Amino acid sequence: MLFEPFSFSGLNLKNRLVRSATYEKRADEDGFVTESLIELYEDLTRGGIGLMITGNALVHPSGRTIPQMTCIHSDIYIQGLRKLTSAVHELDGVIAIQLTHGGRQSFPILLGGNDPLAPSAVYDSSTKIMPRAMTDTEIWEIIDAFADAARRARIAGFDAVQIHSAHGYLVSEFLSPYTNRRDDYWGGDEERRFHFPEEVYKAMRKEVGEDYPIMIKMNADDLIEGGLRGDEAVKIAVRLEELGLDAVEVSGGMYESNRKTAQPDILSPDEEAYFRNHGRAFKSKLHIPVMLVGGMRSRTVMEDVLQKGEADLISLARPLIREPDLPNKFREGKEGADCISCNGCMDFGKLDVVECIQLR
Repeated sequence: MLFEPFSFSGLNLKNRLVRSATYEKRADEDGFVTESLIELYEDLTRGGIGLMITGNALVHPSGRTIPQMTCIHSDIYIQGLRKLTSAVHELDGVIAIQLTHGGRQSFPILLGGNDPLAPSAVYDSSTKIMPRAMTDTEIWEIIDAFADAARRARIAGFDAVQIHSAHGYLVSEFLSPYTNRRDDYWGGDEERRFHFPEEVYKAMRKEVGEDYPIMIKMNADDLIEGGLRGDEAVKIAVRLEELGLDAVEVSGGMYESNRKTAQPDILSPDEEAYFRNHGRAFKSKLHIPVMLVGGMRSRTVMEDVLQKGEADLISLARPLIREPDLPNKFREGKEGADCISCNGCMDFGKLDVVECIQLR
């Protein structure tokens, strides 16, 4: 099944392999597209991936989490982004862009010294930072920023957009009872915690029209005590599907979950696909495609996930950093990725660009 064509919402993919959004550290200091970034996506396209989702693109300056982050919070970025999509399309690739606000996981040093924004002022033990609770005005400003970013993405030629609502970033924070402790329209119970992603989706849809694919990456489990859990996560996905969402990518964890989000040392098939039970739960309730990420390294496991109906599409992140041509190698008969899940590629501060340190 892995190399069967797959189509949804006007996207025609040559296989079921997805490059999950992965930080590249290849934009310039101001967030503009560089030749290095374009070359990365050209390599991935030539490498045979069915769908590429770019590393998190910044929708508002208050949500910066990392340096050299691709930006889409102003029209001045459209020209460079169009160069990126044109390069991919010339090679017959399909590319989406992930839209992100870092929320409480943003860093004051990247925000001009300002405090990170969050639904509630909940101390982050991993970053040792106390964020500031957002005002109602600020919340609507960020909703508008997501919508404007989606409009720019379509103008720039991206084939789809993905809302980043996983891994403890802002949209995820509004959904999580651990990080959202408000008692107003935006939080206080399950219904009100849904309002922020609902309003983000509706605002984006208004900007891009009914015929443009909007996807979401979301946590099935925050992997922290008091966080979002599977049953509520599935219900959120069902409600978004009812609004018109086109696909969901299933993941889990946040900064405070430590190594549970990107588990290290995956050295045998029984350690792979650590979110597959969640994928099965999402698939049982949804009619839109489900993408599953989380430690898949061998073709046999990926085929098994597809055959058992635990996902429609297989998302890969770390393996493609080491082998951007891994899909072609799988097609030619290779069984497993070379990635050993050492997580050295995630030590962003020590790397000039995100790359496999085993190949240095």
